[in-house]
Amino acid sequence: MSDNLPGFSLKQLSLRNGQDKPEIWIAFKGLIYDVTESRLWKNGKHYEHWAGQDLTEELKDAPHSDSVFEKLPIIGFLESLK
Repeated sequence: MSDNLPGFSLKQLSLRNGQDKPEIWIAFKGLIYDVTESRLWKNGKHYEHWAGQDLTEELKDAPHSDSVFEKLPIIGFLESLK
């Protein structure tokens, strides 16, 4: 991961679910993306997916490619559980 990006825990990520704090974040493949401004993530929900969590496993069957993440700002990385 980039040395310039801050790390966030799963607990910190979970608070950015569209309900608890104004930011809406999701994690994918170790990176945390800010989807606050995305019209597709209003109120922290996108189809059957909820913000504030690591969506790496859920998105394996997504109808879109990983390239959709290229348009989203990366704000940090997901700290590994120890």
